[in-house]
Amino acid sequence: MRIDTEIQKDVMAQLHWEPFLSPSEIGVAVKDGVVTLSGHVDSYGKKIGAELAAKKILGVKAVAENITVGLSPVNMRTDGEIAAAVVNALKWHTAVQQDKIKIKVEQGVVTLEGIVDWNFERQNAADAIRNLAGVIRVNNFISVSPTTTPNDVKEKIREALRRSATVDSDKVTVSLVGTRVTLNGTVRSLAESDDAELAAWSARGVTAVENKLKIEVPEYSF
Repeated sequence: MRIDTEIQKDVMAQLHWEPFLSPSEIGVAVKDGVVTLSGHVDSYGKKIGAELAAKKILGVKAVAENITVGLSPVNMRTDGEIAAAVVNALKWHTAVQQDKIKIKVEQGVVTLEGIVDWNFERQNAADAIRNLAGVIRVNNFISVSPTTTPNDVKEKIREALRRSATVDSDKVTVSLVGTRVTLNGTVRSLAESDDAELAAWSARGVTAVENKLKIEVPEYSF
């Protein structure tokens, strides 16, 4: 079992490794495997990037993220300018159906709504705008259309898990009720849990994924 000080050291090293992050901006505290990130960054992309970096570390059971976004004067934009930039970013993104998405901007907070056919479209819409200047948060309320799911959707998800280089598919079980998927089993990290969840979303028409995967920290003998 990894101790908290080891996890903290590795999280801080991972933050230092990420080229777009400055470790001096982010504080790291660990208790019983739960990582708390705090600090102040100048972009929403850095806030998300810090959380993803922490999830990569072995032994991390959960991430509590208390990072605030405060824009420097050079990155300040009006809501109208941000809205125009969001529309343009979605328009030129080949994996996003921009006409199906409604946009609202209020004090730098971007809210996305609408209905799309695939979860990757929903995710790509948020990813396309999170690094835009002036954005301090993205609320992604886009939903996936409950279209008819193929009879072999469960096997398609299993195949996606087996193809993943980061997921041990033998330790993940998939159950399906209608268009709702539930994942059970164990994984080695939060990042692996996220990858398994993304694989489950890969089937067309899946409207919800309940991730019940548990983080299994290996025991070390000395």
